Amino acid sequence: MAGIVGYGAFVPRNRITSEEIARQWGKDPATIRRGLMLEEKSVPGLDEDTITISVEAGRAALARAGIDPQLVGALYIGSESHPYAVKPSGTVVAEALGIGPSVHVADFEFACKAGTEAMFVALSVVESGRAKFAMGIGADTSQGAPNDALEFSASAGGAAYLFGQDHLLVDVVDTYSFTSDTPDFWRREGEFYPRHGGRFTGEPAYFKHVTSATRAILDRTGFKPGDFRYVVFHMPNGKFPLAAGKQMGFKPEQLETGWVVNTMGNTYSGSSPTGLAAILDVADPDDLILITSFGSGAGSDSFVLRATALLPERRGRAPTVRSMLDGRRTYLTYGEYAKYREKILVND
Repeated sequence: MAGIVGYGAFVPRNRITSEEIARQWGKDPATIRRGLMLEEKSVPGLDEDTITISVEAGRAALARAGIDPQLVGALYIGSESHPYAVKPSGTVVAEALGIGPSVHVADFEFACKAGTEAMFVALSVVESGRAKFAMGIGADTSQGAPNDALEFSASAGGAAYLFGQDHLLVDVVDTYSFTSDTPDFWRREGEFYPRHGGRFTGEPAYFKHVTSATRAILDRTGFKPGDFRYVVFHMPNGKFPLAAGKQMGFKPEQLETGWVVNTMGNTYSGSSPTGLAAILDVADPDDLILITSFGSGAGSDSFVLRATALLPERRGRAPTVRSMLDGRRTYLTYGEYAKYREKILVND
């Protein structure tokens, strides 16, 4: 059996509130907060990008695993915002983490599902016996055009998962993926910001794929919604994951711990993986956990996980998600935020 032997997350300290963005565009802050259920979001610093986020999350995962980085035989990074169009992020991350050169590296892209895509492949490599350990990372510095609905949610952060077969913190009980050609959201080469199909992103895209993948893995495993202690779905905003959970019979308290979007925003490829990290920060042995991602285009990956007795012993080796969300923060004005984003886009 393969599973998670280490995990870690990273969320930048910079923040901007929904109220500050709304005020810039003459919108009512209360309406935005009520409609999207978002209070604030993380913003990458001038020296932060998908690579640096991946390095920080990867270091935390290695610390919790307590293994020699040279034992990691595969490293995969899923993101919508790789800094280079051609040069891979993974080579930089592998070198920074002390992994390689005997390592298989690849950058993945599947909108907001790229993180769980990387996790799925890393798990599969370990299960096949090709590598003793493999790491899957989901990280993003998300893009949202000025005065677009996405600007209130597009944020920065990510999480890393190290898979192996011994000394598991979390057992992987089963996985399932659901995919279709649903063009709800896209960004062409050379464009700074993505475009989306408005309300088409809801029922035909997000809800269809999240609920289909979740119901399928429940059927495969024989579990019922009430069997799970914790559940996390992809979080494009505050409302969607809660609505999807209610639609499938999950209770609010099952989603509460992994529901970090209201103070972090949507980290795209890092969204559901970071929510999962927040759950692992507090889960007890034998707790059953469900994660279902979503990526536009469109698809969902579901994982059924079970925490082991080793998890509480190891999680103190690295910072928790809540400590990063609730700890020291720097709030930006919209002008400062615009300068940060302009600098990042020009550098990219």
